[in-house]
Amino acid sequence: MNVRGPVTVAAYIATIPAANLLVQHVGPVPVGFGYTAPAGVYMVGLALVLRDLAREAVGRAAVLAAIAVGAVVSYFLATPALAVASAAAFVVAETMDFAVYEPLRERGLLVAMGVSNAVGLLADSVIFLWLAFGSLEFLPGQILAKAYMTAAAIAVIAAVRPRRVEVAA
Repeated sequence: MNVRGPVTVAAYIATIPAANLLVQHVGPVPVGFGYTAPAGVYMVGLALVLRDLAREAVGRAAVLAAIAVGAVVSYFLATPALAVASAAAFVVAETMDFAVYEPLRERGLLVAMGVSNAVGLLADSVIFLWLAFGSLEFLPGQILAKAYMTAAAIAVIAAVRPRRVEVAA
C-alpha cells in the first residue's frame, strides 16, 4: 500500500490550522529585511509545496477536500474569522496555482512548483491579509517568508528525489 498520498494530504491539512493558530497566538514575526508577517506565514509557505505534492499523489479534488477539512479544523481551533479568511485564500490560490501548475508540469515537477507557487503565494497573501486584517500592511513580509519556505522545500525535494538515470544503448 502506498502511504505517500494520505501522509502528504494529512501534512497539508495540518498546516492549515497550524498556520491559523500561529497567527492567532503568536502575532507578527520578523521575516528579514525589516519586514514582518503573521507567524503562520511559514506554515503556509510549506503548505503551498505540500499542496502540489498532494495533488500529484491524490488529485485536485482531494486537495480541495483537504482545504475544507483544514478550514473546519481551524474553525474550531482558531477563530471562525481566521478559518474563513484562510479557506478563501487557499481556494483562490489553489485555483490560480492549478492554472499555472498543470501547463508547466510537463517541464518537470520542480519547475511547475516554483512558478505556480509564486503565483499562489501572492494570491493567498493578498486575499488572506485583506479578509483577516482588512489591510495589506504585511504583504511584503508574507511574500518574502512564503518564498523562503517554497524555495527551501523545493531544494529539499530536489535533494532527496530519485534521479532518472539515462542508460546508453
